[in-house]
Amino acid sequence: MTGKPHRRRRAVAILGIAGGVLAALAGCSSPDPALYTIAAAPGVVQPRSPKIVLVQQIAVAHFLERSQIVRSSENYRLDVMSNDWWGEPLAAMLSRVLIEELGQRLPQSTVIADNGAVTARPNATVEVNIQRLDEDAAGNLILQAQAAVRATGQPQPELRNFRFSVMPSAPGIPGEVAAISAAVGRLADGIAVMLATLPVRA
Repeated sequence: MTGKPHRRRRAVAILGIAGGVLAALAGCSSPDPALYTIAAAPGVVQPRSPKIVLVQQIAVAHFLERSQIVRSSENYRLDVMSNDWWGEPLAAMLSRVLIEELGQRLPQSTVIADNGAVTARPNATVEVNIQRLDEDAAGNLILQAQAAVRATGQPQPELRNFRFSVMPSAPGIPGEVAAISAAVGRLADGIAVMLATLPVRA
């Protein structure tokens, strides 16, 4: 008779320990990451531009190719936000936003992506390398990029280096993402001017 209460107490103790372990694990689990996206920024409309502009897939520096947002690459180390993520792959998001921004700045053009469902023979192409897109030691968002535009039949592309510094208007990741949006808008301004001044237009 004395064995049954003992076994019951032991079973209750085991269940209590198991419940405590599960509660501890639940308490240690990370919350769902916050997801962010870059917003298109309006810019100056250009009076002339090629009829069809094809934006090639944007190349992004490998240290930026991650779901987590890179806060900074200063002082020989990456400051990566473990729980603040991009809502889509960064290169794809930059391409999408840049196409939208170029379409606004070049109303006489149809701007398409090279990997989209819509295809057409382009009158000009755009290629972009993103070399840096993070904050410096002073907290400024730095966008460093190379852009090449080429009209159909043009033997050599027009090349230009860009570097923009934007002070975030708010602290933390929301401020950084807003600054990235502003910097990408400036990049779109520069590329739109390059396209508008191509020597060959159609």
